[in-house]
Amino acid sequence: MYGTVAKAVVKPENREALRELSTRQMAERQVPGYITSYVLFEDVGDTAWLVAIFEDRKSYVANANDPAQDAQYREFRALMESDPEWHDGQIEQM
Repeated sequence: MYGTVAKAVVKPENREALRELSTRQMAERQVPGYITSYVLFEDVGDTAWLVAIFEDRKSYVANANDPAQDAQYREFRALMESDPEWHDGQIEQM
């Protein structure tokens, strides 16, 4: 598996909008190789960790280069306080 972890700042008032946006986007677009995603909101502060998991690096890169993904990202970005910090890599079970 391959994917990304993004560290972002999401104000509490935008959390529900982020959830709703994610649900809508997932219903609108089937992404080849996509497995699942999660978000962790830290107990203290406005930091959110977003995780997206794909079958492999090839499907992850294809999605990252898709203009439809860029459009969806721009909707997400509008709910964040700044650009996320991205960490891409191989995902392995421990």
